[in-house]
Amino acid sequence: MWTCFISEKFVCVCVCVCHKSDQMSLFNEIYDLPFQSQLREDCQRHVDRMGNEEEDKVSVVSDLESIMTFYCKNRNLQYEPDNGWIELLLPLFALKLNRSDTFNLFEAIRDTYIPKGCKPKGNVFHVFRLLLLYHDPELCSVLDTKKITPDLYSLSWFQSLFASCSSLSVIIAMWDLYFQNADPFMVFFLALIILINGREQILQMKNNSSSKEEIIKFLSNMPCALEVDDVHDFCSLAQYYALKTPTSFKTDFLKALYGKQNDSPRSQEESTKVSQALCLPVSVYELVENSASEFPIPDAVRFFLVDCRPAEQYNAGHLSTAFHLDCNLMLQEPVAFATAVQGLLAAQRQSIEANSNAGGEHLCFMGSGRVEEDQYTHMVVASFLQKNTHYVSLLTGGYTSIHDYFGDHMADCLEDHNVAKCLVCQQHQQVKQVPLKASSASASGQSSTDLFSKFSAVMKSKSAEVKGKLLDIIVNPSAQNGNHNLGAGGQMQAAPSQDRHVSAKERQGKRYRNVAPVFSIDDETEDTFNSDLNGAGGEVGTPTADSKEIVQLNQYFKTADIINAFKCQEVHINGYMYDSHLIITPSQLVVLRELGRGQAQVMVRRPLASIVKITAKKRHRDLITFKYGFPDGDGLLITDMDRFLIPNATAATALVAKHIVNVLDDPK
Repeated sequence: MWTCFISEKFVCVCVCVCHKSDQMSLFNEIYDLPFQSQLREDCQRHVDRMGNEEEDKVSVVSDLESIMTFYCKNRNLQYEPDNGWIELLLPLFALKLNRSDTFNLFEAIRDTYIPKGCKPKGNVFHVFRLLLLYHDPELCSVLDTKKITPDLYSLSWFQSLFASCSSLSVIIAMWDLYFQNADPFMVFFLALIILINGREQILQMKNNSSSKEEIIKFLSNMPCALEVDDVHDFCSLAQYYALKTPTSFKTDFLKALYGKQNDSPRSQEESTKVSQALCLPVSVYELVENSASEFPIPDAVRFFLVDCRPAEQYNAGHLSTAFHLDCNLMLQEPVAFATAVQGLLAAQRQSIEANSNAGGEHLCFMGSGRVEEDQYTHMVVASFLQKNTHYVSLLTGGYTSIHDYFGDHMADCLEDHNVAKCLVCQQHQQVKQVPLKASSASASGQSSTDLFSKFSAVMKSKSAEVKGKLLDIIVNPSAQNGNHNLGAGGQMQAAPSQDRHVSAKERQGKRYRNVAPVFSIDDETEDTFNSDLNGAGGEVGTPTADSKEIVQLNQYFKTADIINAFKCQEVHINGYMYDSHLIITPSQLVVLRELGRGQAQVMVRRPLASIVKITAKKRHRDLITFKYGFPDGDGLLITDMDRFLIPNATAATALVAKHIVNVLDDPK
């Protein structure tokens, strides 16, 4: 028989749904779902495992199948074996409620406490990995090395709140505390405690060269060892680790994990950001409020802010509590960088000992907020993670978010703020001037055309020189002094400093997932992006969300003017990578980003004549950058750029170069 002690606190949770209507009265008792036989078989199988008396089994199986069938029909959902529904529902029968209240309670628990996307490679497990990386980077690295992702061992934990792998008495005791705490994120911290508790065994298995399958089996079964006497300490530790985690972990992921589930492009983009995040993000609101707190809660998160911007940006404005660590030193002056890191750690220890507002165990790194620059900040963060540094996070939006957070009060809140030198202030000033410039250009009707004409005339006058040298830089990207660029008028220019790329051989420790673009370092001098000139030289910008152009790939590839198409990955300026196709036509470079189901979005159409530079890395020749712009005096003004990882880069760039020359030679 199912008999167990149910505390009053747990019953209170049930009372919260007792006021709901009798939804089961709407059930027509017709069992005609396409998967009905599978559902009935699974219900019978799970009840048999419980060891009930035969007379109880019939009743339980009947109610179980009825509730599951109505739930699927009412929510228009499809049952799948091992999706955790039956395991989540079975413990509720121990409450001896009527069928309607049991259904309401099951529905409420699923809606409130089961995170959305509990499926293989789902967002839930990317978030859990970030939490593990924050608290135990070494253990996370070990599992990453073995390619053991959290969904391989913890899927059932999240689907059933551990009901699939723990005894009924343990589940009742755990849920009693769980629902009293009323925190849907508690399952993440319970899962974290299970891993940390088995840490030594996991590392031992790794050292003993245990197979991936053996480690996964061990991890999956770890909750089975829990006993009722362990539950209180288990949940207390989970709450302790929740206190030691930035609140941004919950606020930033609450909507994605517990909000309404949808498959909108924005939702998919957010999912991609989580899956490719380097470390745990921290919101500017939490950082500022944390720094301003004079009476922190014991054991709560206290940040030690590390400002990784270049010195000139730091000197133009910064938070008074920030420690400056110039990220450029990592490549330019490795010895000085190592010294600076030692100074950082010493300053952190001293500030903690002094109980300073600026001191805390939790390192929060801050970049500029301009994603192209922040790839260097990401390198610094990754170097700390590779050394298994605990409590590493990254400020969302960087210095720009802090600047905007203070708004009109920035002069009072930022140290040494210099409006004339502050890049954020300059950017805001440019944005204010854009309408005036656009209006002026529209009135004359000549601005964009004149710029394109100027660019075309200069490039065409040098076409013979361009032919040989453009082809040379593409075909031999590492010739002579390494990385060369096609300069103004087609002049070859050596990069001002030796090109360095942190290759797999050079990295110490384990490679962090999906950060290849972050480590792709281009040491050549880059022109600053100028939004006022975007589109100059005949360039067509990336379509906005309101002007999406969706195409069927099979049909699009049959278009007559397509010369060739190359499968590639578009490397976004923020470091994310998207499966794409690089399409070459006689006059344009077209980028299609795959959406799935044979569809793709036209991201951009670039006139070939607008390409002024093509660069390839000496040690990563498949990473190709196309830069667009026009001559500006003795130099080039770069208005935009695209970067791709092209498996067949040599053929692709040679073909692009050939047709650029054709366009420049064309008198039309």
